[in-house]
Amino acid sequence: MVSPKHAPTHPSTTLVPERERLEPPRLYKVVLLNDDYTPMDFVVVVLQKFFHMSRERATKIMLNVHHHGRGVCGVYPRDLAATKVEQVTAFARQHQHPLACVMEEN
Repeated sequence: MVSPKHAPTHPSTTLVPERERLEPPRLYKVVLLNDDYTPMDFVVVVLQKFFHMSRERATKIMLNVHHHGRGVCGVYPRDLAATKVEQVTAFARQHQHPLACVMEEN
C-alpha cells in the first residue's frame, strides 16, 4: 500500500460535463385537405376524435377546410404528428372517405 506521503503527485483530473444546448424539437402542422366527397359531419367527427376538439371548434376548422381548401388541426413534434396523420388516414379509409391528412414543418 502506498502511503499518502509517497502517493504520486499528479494533479487530479475532474471531468466537468459541458452543458449541451438542446434545441426544442421541430414542430409539424397536421393539416386536413378539402375534397369533394368527404361529408362535413365526418370531418367534424375526425377533429373531435383525434384532436380532442369541442364540436364548435371542430366545426370552425371543418369550415376552414371547406372554404379555403385546408385547415390546421394542431401542431406537434414529428412523431406525434406522423401518428395523427396515420390515424386519420386509416380512419377515413375504413369509412371509405378520401379525406387527406398531411403534415408540414411549422
